[in-house]
Amino acid sequence: MSEHIFFHIDVNSAYLSWTALDRLENGDQTDLRLIPSIIGGDITKRHGVVLAKSIPAKEYGIQTGEPVINAFRKCPNLVTAAPDHSLYAERSRALIDYLYSYCREIEQVSIDECYMDYTPISHKYSSPEAAAASIKDTVYEKFGFTVNIGISNRKVLAKMASDFKKPNLVHTLYSHEIQEKLWPLPVSSLYMCGRSSASTLHKLGILTIGDLAAADPNILEAHLKSHGATLWKYANGMDKSEIFSEPVKVKGIGNSTTLQKDAITREDAFPVLSYLAKSVSSRLKESHELAGLVCTEIKYASFQSVSHQSTLAIPTAQWDTIYQKACELFDELWNGEPIRLLGIRTTKLVPESEPVQLSLFDFEPPAPKSQKQKKLDAALSAIHKKYGEDSVKKGSALNKHPRTDK
Repeated sequence: MSEHIFFHIDVNSAYLSWTALDRLENGDQTDLRLIPSIIGGDITKRHGVVLAKSIPAKEYGIQTGEPVINAFRKCPNLVTAAPDHSLYAERSRALIDYLYSYCREIEQVSIDECYMDYTPISHKYSSPEAAAASIKDTVYEKFGFTVNIGISNRKVLAKMASDFKKPNLVHTLYSHEIQEKLWPLPVSSLYMCGRSSASTLHKLGILTIGDLAAADPNILEAHLKSHGATLWKYANGMDKSEIFSEPVKVKGIGNSTTLQKDAITREDAFPVLSYLAKSVSSRLKESHELAGLVCTEIKYASFQSVSHQSTLAIPTAQWDTIYQKACELFDELWNGEPIRLLGIRTTKLVPESEPVQLSLFDFEPPAPKSQKQKKLDAALSAIHKKYGEDSVKKGSALNKHPRTDK
């Protein structure tokens, strides 16, 4: 069977493009995309950061994620517009619905980007590049905004290819092309390599993605924990993930919270994950379902959102199992930057009454709970729901926290 080819489709400066089009459709004579402009919040409030910028604004050195007030220092004549998230959701749905007319194998990963599996439609086109060009051009003709499309035999490489020169372009980054196209780039341009990680790598003398690819992964892990190993894999084009065409949120239970103060350490984040795990566990028990997959979500202070998921060996509704898995995923995912929002989602739900399929290697499966234990769990859940998660704790849970000395 031939290898799958993936597209990563990314709307160019989505928020700004969608706001600009909405204004033009409502009689505005100025196209925000053609002048120094940004989408940003109220500079007097905490959310006063640049969410999107025009190409002319970029020429002033304005960066996504920086405070709006800083952007005005760089360009006093900057035009700013407030975000309209309901508009963005509407535009996003219209785009995804249209892309489904090309192929049903689509995984939407954020409001303005998705992956598409080209393989099922390959017989319709002379090449992946021809298909991507067709999609790019028709999106512009139909909707009036542009997209970049990255093409690769690995999802992570398709993602990085779509970040090459913009706007309205198609780029390839196949595994055999990484030495030429990817390795000469600064390490900071690698997917999931944030400022903190890049700073650590620079101190190790690792300046380019090629340097990172050639580095000893054990040294990287010593300095960046599991995230170092992840970055090393991405630098070498290693990614076995496939398209999840059915969104995780279609059938699942989850919870997320925006933090009053950015979390900057694991010690800040883990109590929040504990609270979220208890909430998710309680809802699973109320619905009499067990989760087979856990996903941890992070939104950084820069408003970049990332997530990582993993299946459970045995479906569960127990908060401590969900918590431990969420923390493991957090350690694999977090790039060290300040965190604004944390979330836990569970999916692959099965009824709690459904028999659990154990593997031959599960020599000591957990003993079934007695009726007494089930009643105790139900009573604890009821107390937690009425009086709060910290009202009653099991003695065995008092010291049950992930290690912080990794």
